[in-house]
Amino acid sequence: MKTMSAREAKNAFGLMIDTARAEPVCIEKHGRGVVVVVSVEEYERLCAQKDRKDQTTAGGGGNGNARA
Repeated sequence: MKTMSAREAKNAFGLMIDTARAEPVCIEKHGRGVVVVVSVEEYERLCAQKDRKDQTTAGGGGNGNARA
C-alpha cells in the first residue's frame, strides 16, 4: 500500500487518484493513517465480499455459540 501525507495528496491529487486506481493509498496526518483511498472496482469488490459474508452468517441459524 502506498502512503502519502495529506499535504502531498492535496498538492498531487491527480497522482493520488492514478495511484489509487492501481493500489490502495493510505493518507496520513501527523504521521498517522487517517483514510485509505481505493479504486471504485476495489470498493465494489469489498462490498460484494461483505455482502456474501453477511448472507452466510444471516442464514447460518445462529452465531456459532450453540448451547447443549
